Amino acid sequence: MRTSMWPWFCAWFLVGTLASLGVLTALTIGVFLLPVALVAAVFLVTRRGRRVGLAGLVSGLGVPLLYVAFLNREGPGNVCTTTATGQSCVDEYSPWGWLAAGAVSLLGGIVLGLVLQRRAPLR
Repeated sequence: MRTSMWPWFCAWFLVGTLASLGVLTALTIGVFLLPVALVAAVFLVTRRGRRVGLAGLVSGLGVPLLYVAFLNREGPGNVCTTTATGQSCVDEYSPWGWLAAGAVSLLGGIVLGLVLQRRAPLR
């Protein structure tokens, strides 16, 4: 019976998400998130069986990218919102690049994890 990779995958997934979010928000909360991601990565690296779910790191990197794509879903260009009390406008990026990078990362990590689990020796 093979060792389950999913608990390790989820742990590395969280580290990847924290690291990617920390890089994307480096000028604001990223300075607080990156050390947490580093400590979590060091903690996971020192554990036995850590390599089983390392593909989760790749998937985790895609989550903040997908969120940026979601935030820019009405872009590209100037997007205005009108309410009863006024109007606000914001310049949005094209979401397609963010969506592609996030989807490739998220799905690629899952596929990589499944392939590595199939190749793992029986225990």
